[in-house]
Amino acid sequence: MIKIENVSKTYSTGVAALRNINLTIQDGEFCFIVGRSGSGKSTLVRLLTKELDPDEGSITVNDTDLGKLRRRHIPGYRRRLGVVFQDFRLLEDRTVYENIGFAQLIIGKTDDEIRENVTRIMHLTGIDAKRNSYPHQLSGGEQQRTAIARALVNRPEILIADEPTGNLDHENASEVMKLLERINEQGTTVIVITHDREMVARMRKRTVRISFGQIVSDEISGDSDYYFDDPLPDDHAQPEPSHESDSESPESPVEEPVEDDTQESSGKATSQAATAPSEGPAQDNTSLEWSMDDWIEEAPVRKPSKGLRGNHRRPHKSRKENA
Repeated sequence: MIKIENVSKTYSTGVAALRNINLTIQDGEFCFIVGRSGSGKSTLVRLLTKELDPDEGSITVNDTDLGKLRRRHIPGYRRRLGVVFQDFRLLEDRTVYENIGFAQLIIGKTDDEIRENVTRIMHLTGIDAKRNSYPHQLSGGEQQRTAIARALVNRPEILIADEPTGNLDHENASEVMKLLERINEQGTTVIVITHDREMVARMRKRTVRISFGQIVSDEISGDSDYYFDDPLPDDHAQPEPSHESDSESPESPVEEPVEDDTQESSGKATSQAATAPSEGPAQDNTSLEWSMDDWIEEAPVRKPSKGLRGNHRRPHKSRKENA
């Protein structure tokens, strides 16, 4: 269970990203988090992944109080989460099998365990036939299913999907959402960050709408316009600042780099924040800046086995033929 109590987050510029948020997500629940860029939804997810710490309040994830989590335990905590990124973040020089298996390799699984678990998850996500293909040989939908498989192979307690259909056409987006729904039916808690109004309305799941750093609705979605259109409904007080420019979005990585307590375990995130453009609205696909580097940190050191790196790599000739 995820329990967020009285959480507020203000960036160093004075922009309030979140204001006294209270939210509980039960085990096995499927929950959409929606809102315009700068609304605070991505900041909320960054708090859940321990990329940021709240200024006030507490966050508990399956009996783990994130406020008391030591820096050295952050990589281990993150490996309990499955995170699916909008831009896939696959390793281009590795096959589908190797991309998925790498997540197992870095937590010290044996060759036999990797083979069994990767085969199982490829079947679940419907990419068995692509096991020896490289990312550039896959369609967008196949790349996203590979990313989902990698996020699921370690049996995470919670799956967080950040705009999982943002780069997909309608048909592939529908297939990905059906897959996430099927995963949820097997007991995994699924949280989806999205701007896709049609999808939210069609799936009729719990939908939490965030606007100007506050939760303004939390119910089963049916009327998609209600969840996305600003200004706020009349029965909600509009928090300040109400007319700030997009460049002052609370979710902009330029305005607030990763806090000191996570920098040691998320150096890549800090580097990305420092090089981000300084103008224009915040983009949600930059919200979850930690990646495989954070999983590798403090992971058991083991060289890639022949079972992972050799037997399942596509021969050079076949790769050229399929390019």
